[in-house]
Amino acid sequence: MKFIDTHTHLYLRQFDHDREAMLQRAIAAGGQAFFLPNIDSNSIDAMLALESAHPDHCFAMMGVHPCHIKENYREELAIAEEWLNRRPFAAVGEAGIDLHWDKTTLPLQIEALNIQMEWAKAKGLPIVLHTREAMDITIDLVRNARDERLRGVFHCFNGTVEQAEQIIEMGFYLGIGGVLTYKNGGLEPVIAAFGLSHVVLETDAPYLAPNPYRGKRNESAYTAIVAERLAELTGLPVEAVGEKTSANARHLFSETFVSLPSLG
Repeated sequence: MKFIDTHTHLYLRQFDHDREAMLQRAIAAGGQAFFLPNIDSNSIDAMLALESAHPDHCFAMMGVHPCHIKENYREELAIAEEWLNRRPFAAVGEAGIDLHWDKTTLPLQIEALNIQMEWAKAKGLPIVLHTREAMDITIDLVRNARDERLRGVFHCFNGTVEQAEQIIEMGFYLGIGGVLTYKNGGLEPVIAAFGLSHVVLETDAPYLAPNPYRGKRNESAYTAIVAERLAELTGLPVEAVGEKTSANARHLFSETFVSLPSLG
């Protein structure tokens, strides 16, 4: 099976002792491309270094994670915008709304997300959305900002059938990862309702490892485990799951794949 991991933080320190071996495991498992979401100004150097070391497999995004929208958020946004104007990126992200850790920053997060959605529209790039305990708020913000230029993915989707329907109606994809394999993950009704039509695979490595590795470090090779669970739920061969989700990823990140025809 061949697959694309559309959301993976392979540049983080959790991989410092075996990054090359880990990446080779992922490629050997069928990984063709690995999309790297940025976090804040402190993560840029490591992310770009990994992309530079593996230009045929690793592709960087640029944005500011909502958990890093603090008092200095304007400075963080200015740095991200400068980078977006300096060179190509696969997407704007990861951006979004996170109310798990700090609800007091919601007004700042909303402003930051609206700004980053405008970047995505202006640059013709997809936006990669982080949403935690804020699915309805994020859907509303996307709907308010939406025009024919705005597209992207709700990363680590863990919502309801009704929320998935709204997201799909807006032309966005659902990023599906390790949560699908959890006993109480709750995503089976979503897959039953929509199949693979708007699904892309992801890991969010080193976080959210699928069963049987839950609680341990996640890595991109485990994308195959998520694909196997999708095959069980849809009744499709795992190879077909890889083909369909990869086609969705190629559509989502079309500019990146146009520049690298060898990836198909």
